[in-house]
Order: sequence, then structure tokens, then C-alpha cells
Amino acid sequence: MNLKPLGDRLIVKAIEEEQTTASGLVLPDTAKEKPQKGKVLAAGDGRWDEDGEKRIPLDVAAGDTVLYSKYGGTEIKVDGEDLLVLRESDVLAKIDD
Repeated sequence: MNLKPLGDRLIVKAIEEEQTTASGLVLPDTAKEKPQKGKVLAAGDGRWDEDGEKRIPLDVAAGDTVLYSKYGGTEIKVDGEDLLVLRESDVLAKIDD
């Protein structure tokens, strides 16, 4: 399925990072916190300005790695893959690798 987000929305795939304790024990999935880092798979065209005459482009694009708010967005499942639909305002920062 091919998703195209509307307006200022983004489709993000969370990046799961293996978490270990200071002593080297790997934490099980049930003890891990929700990821806050993800890769943008698709981005909308941007939101309209207040007059509705001009689009304001997004600061992020497909392929960017972003840090997003912990409880932001809507979780969806597409083709067995867990994805997140976020507004651009839920993105806290772009991560340059």
C-alpha cells in the first residue's frame, strides 16, 4: 500500500534501539519505553497559510531521521508494519547522521 500524507503530516517508521542496563543486561520489549526516533517515509505538501492562498513547505522530507514527541501521532499498521502518522509540530528535531 502506498500512503501519501496530507497537509503537514508525516509517515514515520520508529527506529527501535536495543536498550541495555549499565551492567549489560538487555531489557525485554515490555520494559522498554516508546521509541522517539524514527525515519520519515513520506511527507505531505505542507499546510496552507492563514489566508489559504499559499502552502508553507515542511522542514522535513522523506528519508530524514527525526526525534518526535513521546505520545504524539497516531499509530497505524500497514502491510504488517507499525507506522506513525505525525503532524510536523510533533517533530522536535532532525537528526544528522
